[in-house]
Amino acid sequence: MKKFFKTGLLLMAISISVVACRETNDNEVDDIRAEAGADIKVSEDGSKVKIKTDDKKVKIKTDDDGNYKEKVKIDNDDN
Repeated sequence: MKKFFKTGLLLMAISISVVACRETNDNEVDDIRAEAGADIKVSEDGSKVKIKTDDKKVKIKTDDDGNYKEKVKIDNDDN
């Protein structure tokens, strides 16, 4: 009976840890987009990111070595 009880507690602890560690927010990019009011595009592998707001465009590219290049274009419509 002790063996059954210990095995049950172990399985319960493992199942709780698996459920607790799973990711709950699948739409993280959508949440950021809604908060920032920006158009965010991310490539499938995550190496390219484009962010466009009303007055700024940002492009971020990452190469295989982990280095990144960032381009920022600011639109000034002060006519």
